Amino acid sequence: QVHLVEFGGGKVHSGESLKLSCEVYEVIFHVQDLGWYRQAPGKPRELVATLTTTGRTTYIDSVKGRFTMSRDNAKNTMYLQMTSLKPEDSAVYYCNTLVQDRSGDFTPLLSWGQGTQVAVSS
Repeated sequence: QVHLVEFGGGKVHSGESLKLSCEVYEVIFHVQDLGWYRQAPGKPRELVATLTTTGRTTYIDSVKGRFTMSRDNAKNTMYLQMTSLKPEDSAVYYCNTLVQDRSGDFTPLLSWGQGTQVAVSS
């Protein structure tokens, strides 16, 4: 059963922007903490951005000030606005719902979707 559908990736040049979208199915979306991950070739998947139900966001240092995560609970959709893209942002981007443990670490809950490819050339 498909729960996550990501789209919006593409091929761009350095400095350009993309907006990724993720539609979430078969979950009670508005009570979920959300996250965007990415995985570059030969590297582990990393959590890039999170957005809690209270609206709190976190970003990894390398994307702070350039990426903005948002959600539309009415559409069961989350977004990742990416600006000033760099070649090192190239990866397959995935979304997921998250659970946060007592130490503050996030764990993805759902089976992964197919992801959306972002390729940034210099």
